Amino acid sequence: MPIVTSTEMFRKAYEGGYAIGAFNVNNMEIIQGITEAAAECRSPIILQVSAGARKYAKHVYLMKLIEAAEADTGLPICVHLDHGESFEVCRSCIDGGFTSVMFDGSKYDFEENIKLTAEVVKYAHDRGVVVEGELGKLAGIEDDVNVSEEDANFTHPDEVEEFVTRTGVDSLAIAIGTSHGAYKFKPGVKPRLRFDILEEVGKRLPDFPIVLHGASSVVPEYVDTINSNGGNMPDAIGIPEDMLRQAAKMAVCKINIDSDLRLAMTAGVRAHLNAHPEDFDPRKYLTPGRDNIRNLVRHKICEVLGSDNKI
Repeated sequence: MPIVTSTEMFRKAYEGGYAIGAFNVNNMEIIQGITEAAAECRSPIILQVSAGARKYAKHVYLMKLIEAAEADTGLPICVHLDHGESFEVCRSCIDGGFTSVMFDGSKYDFEENIKLTAEVVKYAHDRGVVVEGELGKLAGIEDDVNVSEEDANFTHPDEVEEFVTRTGVDSLAIAIGTSHGAYKFKPGVKPRLRFDILEEVGKRLPDFPIVLHGASSVVPEYVDTINSNGGNMPDAIGIPEDMLRQAAKMAVCKINIDSDLRLAMTAGVRAHLNAHPEDFDPRKYLTPGRDNIRNLVRHKICEVLGSDNKI
């Protein structure tokens, strides 16, 4: 099966009351772990590439690895640019084989966001590529995204219809209380997602796919493993998985997961090297990291997103 856009994935997800996992990738082991889990679960998948990943691994390497994963598993895979900061970045990814791009114009005012997003949409649609836009700003730090709590703001439902109509975007990322990075909420602070905003957005945009960024749960098991093997991660609370399940049953068709993948990989590597400090073979210490990725993604697909057995 060739690499695909997210259009059919989202249509089925909306109708079926589940969400597609959008997992960020940086290297071969992460791509293998994600796609092997998706193949086991018979789930469609979105592999996301951030600006940081493109700098680290290079665009061409990531595309060839994803093509290899598609050939190996036969999965319907959508390749998506996460947080494209400019028209030029989006154009480069479109021309380089991505089937979906996100233009993040959330730092601009409403009119400028519409203008710049529409330019990306025009270029992408002329080439059969879909576009995700964003309204509202999530707090947190992840790769090149850095938004303070003071600068974060919720999406205004009364703006979404105009934004979607004037830009022509195919999906919309909204801010309802999720946060980028591993340090989302301090201990004692109860996470709260604004389902009232999500519900109102769903009413104003019927049958339209909504996206949640910053949706990692910061799995305590991986944090504890890292810290018990020489790490020094402060306590943090992620997004409760029952909230993500609820969002997936509403208008949310795409849920982004990055930090949990990093924690899973790091926990596996640290535990192996702590137990076997004499090892210097990357194949040995990266294998448990890849195994953790596979287990995590399998859990997310089957227990949280509900996208298993959908292909």
